[in-house]
Amino acid sequence: MIKQTPFHDRHIALEAKMHEFAGYMMPISYTGINQEHLQIRNKIGVFDVSHMGEFYVEGEHAEDFLQYITVNDVKQLVDGQAQYSAMCYPDGGIVDDLIVYRFNQYKYMMVVNASNIEKDYAWAGEHLVDGVTLSDHSDETALLAIQGPKTLKVLQSLTDVNLKEIEFYHFSVGKLAGKEMIISRTGYTGEPGFELYHDPKDSLELWDAIFKAGENEDIQAVGLGARDTLRLEMKYALYGNDIDKDTNPIEAGLGWITKLNGDNFVGKEELMKVKEEQPSQRLIAFKMLDRGIPRQGYELYHDDIRVGKVTSGTMSPSLGIGIGIGYIQREFSKIGTEILLDVRGKRLKAIVVKPPFVDSSPLEL
Repeated sequence: MIKQTPFHDRHIALEAKMHEFAGYMMPISYTGINQEHLQIRNKIGVFDVSHMGEFYVEGEHAEDFLQYITVNDVKQLVDGQAQYSAMCYPDGGIVDDLIVYRFNQYKYMMVVNASNIEKDYAWAGEHLVDGVTLSDHSDETALLAIQGPKTLKVLQSLTDVNLKEIEFYHFSVGKLAGKEMIISRTGYTGEPGFELYHDPKDSLELWDAIFKAGENEDIQAVGLGARDTLRLEMKYALYGNDIDKDTNPIEAGLGWITKLNGDNFVGKEELMKVKEEQPSQRLIAFKMLDRGIPRQGYELYHDDIRVGKVTSGTMSPSLGIGIGIGYIQREFSKIGTEILLDVRGKRLKAIVVKPPFVDSSPLEL
């Protein structure tokens, strides 16, 4: 049975284009992906991302447990801080990418991808140790992501929490629009913004309060279609497209979250080998020189040699050109390398570029 988020009635009232995604009926777009994309880049928009998964990890050995099942250094976290990380299989393949939130040394929250909730919960459960409890709060947690340069102005009018004091990848627990919630600052668009984790019973009142507060800033609802193009312009990986069980963090450009010099974790031994030997392929960003739109699965060539494959691609709403990311043989991954995109048998010119594709200042509010 397909689930609905607590905001479903609001999506229908706005005549959103709805589609099943990760077991939920979700809004893909309202007015159009390009318009919604530029709305986030220039103003403010609201995403319903209640389909995401939330697990609580609690107990005396909560920190040690997370240190073992994730690749980043959980011990570096302080109360009120969040950390981008991943879980890996023993062979180095990625179980999922996720965010770890630290409330205190005995209580953490893991936020995982919607399509991986059951798999991630089972995987984490297999590694539980005495003194740690794992609980799935996904169905009891609703989530809005408010993104765009006008976000601070709109949300600050609804809360006494000083939002400017919440640094990037930090969070606070407080009231917004009179409702108790976790107010987090991570984001998936490259723009300033906040995530509001709250009780589903408060969802509709919260939605209405945010839209009323944002009337003068032309606030709009934004669907998953624009969320995908926004993250692609930043080269943020999407599980199932750009990373999965057959890819590892080193080749995916996630070496910066993979702390091989620290404590032991699942997959560490294999990932140390990958780093030492250097991966055979790299996840690169490229833009089109010829007119064309990269799509997932399109092959990449250098002269007549097949050297890689596109994992995500689109026509960039910000730039008006085709952009993509994909895995390519290491020797062709250098920035400035010209490559060819095979579009139904026609070879189009592209060039490897340094991400992100667009300038953004997520650290500035």
